[in-house]
Amino acid sequence: MTDDFYVLIITALLPLTAGLLVLQKNPYHALVIRGILGAIAAMVYALFGAADVALTEALVGTMLSITLYAVAVRSSMSMRIGVIGPASSPLNAQSLSLPAAHRELPEKLHSALAQVLNQHYMRIELATYPDPLALRTALATKQIHAAYGLSDESPDALIVRVQRLYRILQAELPPITSLTYFHSPQRSLPVTPQSEPHTPIEDPL
Repeated sequence: MTDDFYVLIITALLPLTAGLLVLQKNPYHALVIRGILGAIAAMVYALFGAADVALTEALVGTMLSITLYAVAVRSSMSMRIGVIGPASSPLNAQSLSLPAAHRELPEKLHSALAQVLNQHYMRIELATYPDPLALRTALATKQIHAAYGLSDESPDALIVRVQRLYRILQAELPPITSLTYFHSPQRSLPVTPQSEPHTPIEDPL
């Protein structure tokens, strides 16, 4: 009877952990809970004598899936901003920890963007391009999510091509820079930003 009681408790943890996983907003916390859920499932399988299923759940359902989820979250929860700078390779993203001399974004805008995106569990990556044409190409071919210093009319404008990010920044970013929504249905160049940045055109990540 005592053994059955422990089995019931462990089994009851499955729906409880699954509910916590569904309700979790922080993706990194969700990864941890997903690992706990897989461990509990493997333990339940082992208690019921399904050792092979428990081993499969532990290796594939927990370790492998968590690794793949972590890679996906790490690559998707970032906003890549292109700037014109001295670096010649746009593939080398720069983080906010670099000295200010190596960045082209104003420090005030840096801090404001980081504060807003941090509330959505996102981070900033900077990619430098040697000239405006290279930066415009990266924005049009969706290598980056936004570009700074590309508009001739407003050099301090932040041009965002992802509508979800644009809406977040429009609602939460302090009025320290102008925002423009960019949409390029064609990949031909040169491409210029739209004159009406508030046009509701879907552009997924």
